[in-house]
Amino acid sequence: MLAQLQGKAPRQGNPGGSPEATRRLVNKAFLEALAEDFRQGGAEAIARVRKEHPAVYMKICALLVPREMQIEHSGGVKAMTDEQLERSIEILKEMIAQRDAGENAKVIDGVPEPVPPLPPPSRKARRKVRRSDRVDSGLVARVVGTDSADGNS
Repeated sequence: MLAQLQGKAPRQGNPGGSPEATRRLVNKAFLEALAEDFRQGGAEAIARVRKEHPAVYMKICALLVPREMQIEHSGGVKAMTDEQLERSIEILKEMIAQRDAGENAKVIDGVPEPVPPLPPPSRKARRKVRRSDRVDSGLVARVVGTDSADGNS
């Protein structure tokens, strides 16, 4: 099987010795080939799947998370050395001191002062520009034309 993956002629017998050794060898060859393929175009393929098939993309993400996780309780405090215990106690004391310092921090009591509201916008700012208000209208031209620097019309 491994020889077929590597493109070589198959050998007689079990090349790895035991079935477990053969399985590890095949797994290693497969993972190496997969890693090389990913280097060549894996990021683009993932992006394409994410865009074109989001459900498949999410299924792949879900498959990467283990279904069960086995947790074993080790010796805990009993397995710790005296140095580890002393350091742990120091860390806990530091954490408690930091928490207490936060509780005893100086707090300034105060009441926020109300801020007066802004005045409403004027009607002039909200009204639409009329044709007579434009510079190119006859009324404005007449008013501008009648004014002179000496005050005479």
